[in-house]
Amino acid sequence: MSVSMKLLCVTLSLLLTANVSGGVTVQQSPVLSVCREGDVSVTLQCYHDDSSYYYMFWYRQRDNNNMEMLTYSMGQDVWEIEPPFVKDIKYTMSRPKLTSSTLEIKNVELGDGAVYYCASSRARSNQPAYFGNGTKLTVLDPAINGTVNGTVKVLPPSTEECEARNKKKKKTLVCVATDFYPDHVTVFWQVNDHNRTEGAGTDNKALQNDNKLYSITSRLRVPANEWHNPANRFTCNVIFYNEKGYECVDDTISGDLQGQSGEGMTREYYVKSTLTAKLAYSVFIAKSTFYGLVVMVLIWRFKGSSEKQI
Repeated sequence: MSVSMKLLCVTLSLLLTANVSGGVTVQQSPVLSVCREGDVSVTLQCYHDDSSYYYMFWYRQRDNNNMEMLTYSMGQDVWEIEPPFVKDIKYTMSRPKLTSSTLEIKNVELGDGAVYYCASSRARSNQPAYFGNGTKLTVLDPAINGTVNGTVKVLPPSTEECEARNKKKKKTLVCVATDFYPDHVTVFWQVNDHNRTEGAGTDNKALQNDNKLYSITSRLRVPANEWHNPANRFTCNVIFYNEKGYECVDDTISGDLQGQSGEGMTREYYVKSTLTAKLAYSVFIAKSTFYGLVVMVLIWRFKGSSEKQI
């Protein structure tokens, strides 16, 4: 690894996370931070908008466990470390202004991977603390050679769900993203190239397998008549993180008439049937027009013959 890579972490300043509660806005930056084991340090930022909140705190949460308080500050340019952590060895907090703070994590290790939360309060106890939305720090495992983009596959509704007697119910499409690293992913659905959030749900976190790669699933529930239209396209988009930035991988599945008419029909059959119906309708219109003209000619002749007789 180069010296420059060791000196700095790859920090993803995508946007500030903000949490507005009780009139106080707590912001954290970045949302995501990715480092390598052995990097000298990484620094997280926090801001709030009310100088009457003298206390600021930094917490760490690993794997959805309880939060651990790391550091706290009672005012500008003062701070303390919370035991059993050791001041200036692993964590350093700064408080240049009453409304801002940083947390520096030194000598980055795999165990430092966690979600870090900043909070603010008017007192250390007996007063509510208001939290930012957190910064997720990922420390890349040296046993894995860089980052890995995964594969994405959209699966149709199950056979039971597609039975004819269930045709009025909603259908569930499943998107599976597998074998990616790290676990920074964003999943979103589109129907006919338009974003769809209604009926969409994604796992709260990616799961790691024995190879240290991750997988995640997402589901989209759609009305049966929408799924049973072969013209509709359902796309699952997964944005993976890699060292060059972000890359989107997607997979698309088309609607299926299966279960709508009581027999299996392919998209090709549907298209052919539609064309046949259109052709038959056109022939019917042409014949109707021809017969109409014949009737008009006969009426005209009959009328002319009647006038001659008079």
